[in-house]
Amino acid sequence: MLKVCICLVLTMVISYLLGSCNSSIIVVRCLKHEDIREHGSKNAGLTNTLRCYGKVPALLTLIGDLAKGIVAVILSLLVFKLIIGVDCFTAPPEWFPAVLDEQSIGYISGFFAILGHIFPVYYGFKGGKGILVSSSILIVVDPLTFVIIIPFFALMVFITRYVSVSSISAAVLYPFLTFVLHYFVENEPLPTCITHVILVACTSVLLIYMHKANIKRLKEGTENKFSFGKKK
Repeated sequence: MLKVCICLVLTMVISYLLGSCNSSIIVVRCLKHEDIREHGSKNAGLTNTLRCYGKVPALLTLIGDLAKGIVAVILSLLVFKLIIGVDCFTAPPEWFPAVLDEQSIGYISGFFAILGHIFPVYYGFKGGKGILVSSSILIVVDPLTFVIIIPFFALMVFITRYVSVSSISAAVLYPFLTFVLHYFVENEPLPTCITHVILVACTSVLLIYMHKANIKRLKEGTENKFSFGKKK
């Protein structure tokens, strides 16, 4: 069990440090020599980058944030395989916790990568909201959920014109969709499925909490709508 604890700690640290590499802050500083957190909504994320600086910086932000989430999960899985054994997930030793499968490790890694993105150690603990990073985790950990929740998010943006409403809606749907797909479609054992749902729910709560300012603006009617037109 000591090895498992070491692997979990390394997973958390590696994922948090990778998550702290905020692509929006890096891209805007390199291309525009400015701090994205001082412009627009002051959020260091994709939407604010697109609104303030246009498509190229937004595209680079998209690539960077997707990549760091994927890399964090891959490195976390490698840590377990290097320390415990390459077959620790396919043929785990008797003492290895049954609920710690590859997806569970991916969710844990993802949570701490998102935490790093939101509270980056390199940038005074002031980052983005974590929606894009959470999507990148799903690409590796749960592709089936990804191909359902991303179109749902896009549809909500199209209908409401609010990225915040779409993000919150996707975060609310996330744990329920995970349970349905894992238990009824993938036929996971209930203990494993519940573990996955709990880990996913932790991420959802964090993402919704980070939209508290948006929720306040929505109530006041001052939230910015997303425009599909060209940036002037």
